[in-house]
Amino acid sequence: MRYFIFCKDELLLRCTDNGCTIPEGEVPPVELKPWTHVMNVEGDQAFSIDQPVSNMKGYEMCGLRKSYYKLSHEEYLKAGKCHELLYWDRNTRFCGVCGGTMKMHTDISKRCEQCGKEVWPQLATAIIVLIHRGEEVLLVHARNFRTDFYGLVAGFVETGETLEEAVHREVMEETGITITNLRYFGSQPWPYPCGLMVGFNADYVEGEIHLQRSELSKGAWFNKENLPTIPEKLSIARKLIDAWIEG
Repeated sequence: MRYFIFCKDELLLRCTDNGCTIPEGEVPPVELKPWTHVMNVEGDQAFSIDQPVSNMKGYEMCGLRKSYYKLSHEEYLKAGKCHELLYWDRNTRFCGVCGGTMKMHTDISKRCEQCGKEVWPQLATAIIVLIHRGEEVLLVHARNFRTDFYGLVAGFVETGETLEEAVHREVMEETGITITNLRYFGSQPWPYPCGLMVGFNADYVEGEIHLQRSELSKGAWFNKENLPTIPEKLSIARKLIDAWIEG
């Protein structure tokens, strides 16, 4: 059995000269407290600890994003799912209808002890789109980016809206341009903390770039020869850009 152990956004890894993996064995590598809630996740276990592990030979704490570069792809995806479930668990301790205590009903659902309301983990669905204009694509820098890389127009899908409608709306709101010929690219779990990114390609139609300054600080058209710093490889934004670069 593997143990996906988190302290906030940091994951405990077992590391050797051959690389890092998720700890596994008959018992977890850290002591469980009486109040620790262990979640069963498809044959593995996930739980949170109050303090990060330090000075334990062969183990290290690693941010979930950075674990993408240390774990196998399967382990990274599973770690993301566990992180999302632990986030959901922390935020659904009490019933939103009557205030009663929520208890686990299945591995991925809870039921209120008082009124019987059931809840399941929720996903925040967002679209992300690479816009093409001839040999160029539109890249933007969001105000919440921590470094100076450029990404893609993206935003959350609103209630009562299709994915395609969300793409057109977000592009118009954030850049002021119109697009056409949407092509589905793929999707990606985004456990920061509980998202699903749905990627598209689209073609430019008309309009000058007028950035939504509350969301974006910079944006421009780029070709393959003058690209700025682009997102890390773990993101679907990077996968969209790489697919365009590779032609």
